[in-house]
Amino acid sequence: MGFVLGLVLGITLGLALIIGFVKSENARSKRRSQLATAIAAFSRMTVEDTRKILPAEFYPPWVVFSQRQKLTWLNSHLTKIWPYVDEAASELIKASVEPILEQYTPVILSSLKFSKFTLGTVAPQFTGVSIIEDGGGGGVTMELEMNWDGNPSIILDINTRLGVALPVQVKNIGFTGVFRLIFKPLVDEFPCFGAVCFSLREKKKLDLTLKVVGGDISTIPGISSAIEDTIRDAVEDSITWPVRKVIPILPGDYSDLELKPVGMLEVKLVQAKELTNKDFVGKSDPYAVLYVRPLRDRMKKSKTINNELNPVWNEHFEFIIEDASTQHLVVKIYDDEGFQAAELIGCAQVKLNDLEPGKVKDVWLKLVKDLEIQRDNKYRGEVHLELLYCPNGMESGFTNPFKRDVSMTSLERVLKGGANGFEVTENGNGVMPKKRDVIVRGVLSITVISAEDLPPTDLMGKADPYIVVSMKKSGMRNKTRVVNDSLNPVWNQTFDFVVEDGLHDMLIIEIWDHDTFGKDYMGRCILTLTRVILEGEYKDSFPLDGAKSGKLNLHLKWMAQPIYRDS
Repeated sequence: MGFVLGLVLGITLGLALIIGFVKSENARSKRRSQLATAIAAFSRMTVEDTRKILPAEFYPPWVVFSQRQKLTWLNSHLTKIWPYVDEAASELIKASVEPILEQYTPVILSSLKFSKFTLGTVAPQFTGVSIIEDGGGGGVTMELEMNWDGNPSIILDINTRLGVALPVQVKNIGFTGVFRLIFKPLVDEFPCFGAVCFSLREKKKLDLTLKVVGGDISTIPGISSAIEDTIRDAVEDSITWPVRKVIPILPGDYSDLELKPVGMLEVKLVQAKELTNKDFVGKSDPYAVLYVRPLRDRMKKSKTINNELNPVWNEHFEFIIEDASTQHLVVKIYDDEGFQAAELIGCAQVKLNDLEPGKVKDVWLKLVKDLEIQRDNKYRGEVHLELLYCPNGMESGFTNPFKRDVSMTSLERVLKGGANGFEVTENGNGVMPKKRDVIVRGVLSITVISAEDLPPTDLMGKADPYIVVSMKKSGMRNKTRVVNDSLNPVWNQTFDFVVEDGLHDMLIIEIWDHDTFGKDYMGRCILTLTRVILEGEYKDSFPLDGAKSGKLNLHLKWMAQPIYRDS
């Protein structure tokens, strides 16, 4: 009897435990399901939904629901810590900029140094922030847009060549720009990055005034503008991208983060056409200024072509490149006014990341009034460039038949398979060594095939065209036969020219209308020999410059005989 009772109680207790366990698991499963539903609902909530649930006072200040709130939080905290930032930043900026000031000291001054430098009590205000993806995954890049109307205490001690010492105060600084911060490399150790690089990515505005302490700076002519130009050059050279200042956070070697040349840009300034005339009498006297970084010692200037709105320069320049992904070539065309300040005709730019490394790009660029403000629709003319970007260490597909260890331009290296055309000094600056000119000698064969859609020149709506083919450097010329009464003439005539220096010569093809009493100019094509030297042979159509319509069909072939000549 006792055994049966124990068995019944045991079975009953076991069933009760099983039922309780099942109910508990069902309740837990229901709670998990409800929690998952709630989390999913939260994930779909908008900012407006959250504000309906919790009032603003329950949010901590670092929780961000908009760009404006994020920047408000950042600016408020920067204001609190600004005295400490001012002390550290002032020393850092002074140490970075002062050597550059010495480098760019104008001729009329014997020395230019800081006697006092503090950023003042007014903190800058950040107006935009963005995170840039790092393709390599090895760091984090942040860009901060900043406005600063500060009250710094900056005094420059200057000494003129005349022996006059002046303390000059820099006042009323207004600055707007974008700073780039790079946190790299990412590591497992706190604070999770080894170093931070900072650079002025973009300078939108820099205004300042100068005042002699206890005097008037305007009493010495030229001092004010010379110092202002020096300050702007120093800012450009010391902290403007791609220059970057590396601050180690954790011990390590961060030399790979410093500014270094990564390649060379070869530029051939070929010509310009239809430039706006800036002179009341005669025509403009254009020249070009080219640069990648707007520093005085890196800007290149072409020769001046007098009284010409369609100048032909055919000049070659080289530029050291430190960051092909962000840098660009700027071309500015000016009218030379003699002793007066030159007047800008127009400007244009080319992004280096639009160039295919190792491949020559032939471009016509329309000139604009301002590169920053793209609201100018006025036609100011065009400039013709040939561009070649060669990254450092790039292997070319051409072989140097002489196998000499000579320094050549990048274009010559593409043609001859040479080594890098610049050396890197210990401080990371690129220096062009003494070069040996590579003279590309050969025979150029030109077949003038035909022309199409030429503009009529006589009363009957026809023309009697013929072609004059000439080489710019040697002056050798040939001409085709005259094709009577045709706007679509066919010649199929071939001319051979012995060319002594193919890299620096040009082919000029002019079309004329034959007339019993003379001849009428109809247009022209100007071609460098770069493409035919690289490709060996090609056939193409070329529009006529200086004509309302028309194009020329040409076939060019090159047979090379390279030689070397010591410069």
